[in-house]
Amino acid sequence: MEDSSLNFLRKTFELLNDGGVFDTKEQCDAEKSLVDFRHPHELKQLILFSLTDNIDTQHDDDEIEKLCRDVIKFSVKTNNRNCHNQLFGGLDFYGLAGEWMTSALNTGAYTFEMAPAFTLIEEAVIQKSLQLFGLDDGDGILCPGGSSAIMYGINLARYAKFPSSKLEGNPQGLVMFTSEDAHYSMIKGASFLGIGMQNLIAIKTNEFGQMNVDDLDMKINDAIKRNLKPFLVNATCGTTVLGAFDDLNKIADVCKKYNLWLHVDACLGGSAILSRKRRHLLSGSDRANSISWNPHKTMGVPLQCSIFMVYRKGILHECNSSSANYLFQQDKFYETAYDTGDKSLSCGRKVDAFKFWLMFKKHGERGFEKLIDNAFDMSLYFVDQIKNRDGFEVIFQPQYTNICFFYIPKFMQKKQERDEKFWECISKLAVYVKERMMKNGNLMIGYSPLSSKNLGNFFRMVVTCQPPATRESMDFVLEQIEKIAEDFEFYDK
Repeated sequence: MEDSSLNFLRKTFELLNDGGVFDTKEQCDAEKSLVDFRHPHELKQLILFSLTDNIDTQHDDDEIEKLCRDVIKFSVKTNNRNCHNQLFGGLDFYGLAGEWMTSALNTGAYTFEMAPAFTLIEEAVIQKSLQLFGLDDGDGILCPGGSSAIMYGINLARYAKFPSSKLEGNPQGLVMFTSEDAHYSMIKGASFLGIGMQNLIAIKTNEFGQMNVDDLDMKINDAIKRNLKPFLVNATCGTTVLGAFDDLNKIADVCKKYNLWLHVDACLGGSAILSRKRRHLLSGSDRANSISWNPHKTMGVPLQCSIFMVYRKGILHECNSSSANYLFQQDKFYETAYDTGDKSLSCGRKVDAFKFWLMFKKHGERGFEKLIDNAFDMSLYFVDQIKNRDGFEVIFQPQYTNICFFYIPKFMQKKQERDEKFWECISKLAVYVKERMMKNGNLMIGYSPLSSKNLGNFFRMVVTCQPPATRESMDFVLEQIEKIAEDFEFYDK
């Protein structure tokens, strides 16, 4: 007789399919197709989350199935074509197949003996990534997310400048630099690695959200005059809100001038490297000391898939090795250079390369290029529609597939004076529209303020590769915003 748990495993796809998890087309416009939103206190009444009843109680498979159906019902269906809320969206189904196989094989990426095929697959993914970004003689590792990858970069930069820090700890006066619009992981990295948040110096950005290189040079010079120890500059290719790309060549010139490590946070924008039309956005990546890239953003690789690259072989091992002799014995019968775990910050490292490798085998570079170009083309179509529809205003001409914009409801469009009350209304409108979207359940886009530009809340639309956006799906977003906004009653009409 077959184990009932294996039968349940076979049924899992049916549960997901019945729950609309794989729906990507027109049915996505129906209410509740994306999310059946409930507040936490409501959700606690619908699903028994507590585990305290499981001391002596076991649930049968019918009860487990009901729990799974409920969890699926009340989860966000990110494969829905109207999910534009985050920097990731739907996933590639070949990638999902790779994720399922990875989980079924249930191994870790630290020694060749435990993951022989996966070790060589990760090597192939890293080598291809290094080649794409121009770090052909480098090394790399897959790690749990972009924040972790950035911390790898900070750690290596500190070690390269002050090798004794591995043994003795941080020297006094360390400072590093990043733009005021960079990802918050730089702040967390400064805290986590003992550098201190106050020693992360913010650099002004220009009107396009790009790092002001003159301000960078001035602040590095000022830090040196104050007897501080600059060691790293973080440049961003695809900022979180605006999708802005810093000028890598100009920043690399400054880093060369002061002998500083250049880390490039290309977690979002790195996928443009696969498009011949757009890879110019990453010009100068070959001059970086390290790069982080998240193919799970934009490209539809299942979460998580984050690649850290460094310009020189050996430095990852030199910096991170602790030579645990119960894992990394040097007298093994195979080539121990393939035991990659000692260059990692974590031991039980999940295999994240296989799903991306499988997608690469299926689509190839040109297939990825087609998907990425479509995401760019649809974001430009969205901008064109905004410019030709009453009430919509683009805030910044997008450099990537993030589109930041306001909507001014019809009853406000003829108001001449844009005073404080006007902008307070526009800011509150974004919150109102988002709430209504969530409760309708058929569209999600984000909103954000941007303090560096003195902006209140505005909409941030993100176009990704999966599912491939269409003109119809772009039009649906604008139509829904117009429809919802007409019920807004903050301003005296």
